[in-house]
Amino acid sequence: MSTTTTRDKKGLNRKLAPPIKDAIDFQLTLKPYEKFTLDNGIDVYAVHAGTEEVLQMEWVFYAGNWWEEQNGLAAVTNYLIKNGTKTKSAFEISEHFDFYGAYLNRNCYNETANITLHTLTRHLSSLLPVVAELINESVFPESELELYKQNLKQKLEVNLKKCDFVANRKIDEYLFGYEHPYGRYAFGSTYDQLERGAIAEFHHAYYQHGKCVIFVAGILPSDLFQQLNTQFGHLPMGKHALASRVHAEVPAIDKKYRISNDPNGVQGAVRMARPFLTRTHPDFPEAQVLNTLFGGFFGSRLMSNIREDKGYTYGIHSYFQNHMHAGTWMISTEAGKDVCEATISEVYKEMKILREERVDEDELLLVKNYLIGSVLGDLDGPFHIIGRWKNIILNDLPDDYFYTAMDKIKKVTPEKIQALAQVWLKEEDFYELIVV
Repeated sequence: MSTTTTRDKKGLNRKLAPPIKDAIDFQLTLKPYEKFTLDNGIDVYAVHAGTEEVLQMEWVFYAGNWWEEQNGLAAVTNYLIKNGTKTKSAFEISEHFDFYGAYLNRNCYNETANITLHTLTRHLSSLLPVVAELINESVFPESELELYKQNLKQKLEVNLKKCDFVANRKIDEYLFGYEHPYGRYAFGSTYDQLERGAIAEFHHAYYQHGKCVIFVAGILPSDLFQQLNTQFGHLPMGKHALASRVHAEVPAIDKKYRISNDPNGVQGAVRMARPFLTRTHPDFPEAQVLNTLFGGFFGSRLMSNIREDKGYTYGIHSYFQNHMHAGTWMISTEAGKDVCEATISEVYKEMKILREERVDEDELLLVKNYLIGSVLGDLDGPFHIIGRWKNIILNDLPDDYFYTAMDKIKKVTPEKIQALAQVWLKEEDFYELIVV
């Protein structure tokens, strides 16, 4: 008599479903970085990981609008840094990176600005000298500046007709005041006033002689330190400490605003926001759980109520704006003009429920699993790993922050969630804005 088996060569029974394991039961590991310092004091943080011969390198400068004396100066400097040097035109620079199949980008934020390179590992030595040239020898041609100003003014004219664009500008102004870097925005005249001389001075102060940190991840060449030290270790950047700069927050006194922007439109933009914690606060990881439960993922309470039940919007989201010096808690959606006020009322109802009723353990477990599962997905490649380290390092958080944060997320209780809601989800603390 013969018997049949359903086990494969590895001894697994393919007819039995594997046991389901909650994401919170996984032990997450953040691959550690290697740190070295160039001759001029620039710190380099590197993660050697991945399976493909590619890498990402990011030069982070403390050159965001926190440091500018003139509105728009930080952004234009960062954008035009790639558009011409003493020996190369903007076209020649782009051609050089295209030839090697590399991608060079730049971005400007509130406190920092960066230059980011994606390339095959074997081409790094051919690309680093040109990045060094951009940092040390950009000339900001007048023709490129005029084109930049023209394009931005045209784009601004189009965007100002969009309710969501106007809402995003105004809500930050209410929270911080227009003179604060977090609340400032551009007008057409802002671009008209930008001049090459001021741009060159900002570049000299915050790029050539500024504070820089380098982050690199992927399959790294064995001589990475030597390459970086040869190209960047002799430059004047990194040698001078930046003078601290303080900006006073001047929030608006009134908290309810209604703006008419497009009389012919059928949809309005809703923004609700309040000042909030930064990542350095011990309650921040547990507050992330509360935010996710409230409006931070597709199964959140705001989505279930305002999208699924009421049908007011295609999507509503709650999230933190994590600046280095301050944070905000933001609720954002676009809805029909006739239901914008009702949408705000429903948001406040959900806040009230979270303040007065403890969340069910099953719902809390679902949110925890979602958050931990999202982190698991972020740890599958070197670029995500170095991104997490970058947030920790730039925000002066301890090296064990990742593990303490994950532990707090896993262990947060319904009682803690309710206590946080009672502190942070109070109607009187939120600014309201509807732009229609």
